[in-house]
Amino acid sequence: MTEIPFHHDPVEPLEFVPVKRQGRSRPRFPAAYRPLLMIDVIHDGRYLPPEFLLDEDGEPHPRDDYFDDYVRERDWGASVVAGRLADQLGLNGYYKVNTARVLLDFGRFPGSTTHHAAHLQRFAINYPFCDLLGFRQKKRLLEEHYDVISQRMDQALEGKLLKIAVHTYDKHNPSGTARPHVSLVTRSVGFRIDSETPLGLHDPMFPQVLGEFTADRMLRDRVSLTLEKHGIPVGHDYPYLLPEGSPEVRSQVWSFFRFLQQRFEDAHPDTAERSEYQLVWEMLLDTNLRDSESETLRSYIHTFRRAPRGRVREFARAQVAYREIDAFCRADDHSIVRDYRYSDTRHSSLGIEVRKDLVWDFDDAGHPVRPNPDNALAIANVIAEGLATYLREDRKAIPEIRETRFPRDEAWGTPASTADSVVVSR
Repeated sequence: MTEIPFHHDPVEPLEFVPVKRQGRSRPRFPAAYRPLLMIDVIHDGRYLPPEFLLDEDGEPHPRDDYFDDYVRERDWGASVVAGRLADQLGLNGYYKVNTARVLLDFGRFPGSTTHHAAHLQRFAINYPFCDLLGFRQKKRLLEEHYDVISQRMDQALEGKLLKIAVHTYDKHNPSGTARPHVSLVTRSVGFRIDSETPLGLHDPMFPQVLGEFTADRMLRDRVSLTLEKHGIPVGHDYPYLLPEGSPEVRSQVWSFFRFLQQRFEDAHPDTAERSEYQLVWEMLLDTNLRDSESETLRSYIHTFRRAPRGRVREFARAQVAYREIDAFCRADDHSIVRDYRYSDTRHSSLGIEVRKDLVWDFDDAGHPVRPNPDNALAIANVIAEGLATYLREDRKAIPEIRETRFPRDEAWGTPASTADSVVVSR
């Protein structure tokens, strides 16, 4: 390997990586869109903190216990593509999770994977570290990395119209068949298999119709068409779908409940400071399932478990508040859901998978050797062209994001009444 495969020097779990402008010609689209765009890479990190490479007695784990998994799990070349794409879109940079995926996968729900779990059923702490780490280490890993990444990612998403997640995947499927050069991913496992979000992951108040796709289908298809026109084969939601714990899926639930909270408090301003309503909003917005108080209230409301000692009346009031919010959401034949669903400012999260072998060179034994920046630039150029065409032609107007108490409010509200407006998703 040419580059050091991983490092132990302390770095932030999530960082903004600035890009150096190359001075090349870029596809044109309204400049006002640039502050509304975001690119992230969550699986190309190289940071393995030394404290998690020791057992509970302080003895180091043999390198062979985790090195092959590190190489296999890493999205080699994703950061190279993201940097080129950010430059082509005229952005200042992209966000990157530095914590190595083999240690912590931010694309999954928090927890420790049990044995024999399928690829899309894994938790954030996966093999081999689900076996190598003790309880205290796992707890610290989630608190010092998962929670920090989650909080900062939420801040980065504020006011964004479009989030582009760049990944890379292997050349071949386990069966040996070749994968397409690029795959665009916008559907979750639950919706593809059962046409609904699995029970228990998000509050049942979340409208199932909003979970069908994580991005505007015109966006997906425009990028797909542009890639195909340039001779780059494209797949859709292949060879796998978005895990339910992915940021793309979680952000759809979070955005809707923020929108609902704003609408409800606009109509009932007296509830904004009342503790029972705040308990409910915290529960609804706990989409990464990390808050124990929210989990307790969730089980009280939906599975009728007993309230904690000393909080019986408080939880009873929260249950009444939940019922009022639910009735508000369903009022006027779910008009709020329609407002959110059809607005031209609804947040889109598009997952882009690029084949690793196209943007990173490997030796005959399959070991990563060096990046291939020329290929990464060529692919990023075409993706940027598709994105620019979508922003310039497929969307008729730049959305006006209101200044609100919740700056991340990207509700897909009521369609504009102008004749040249477009409906983003149906």
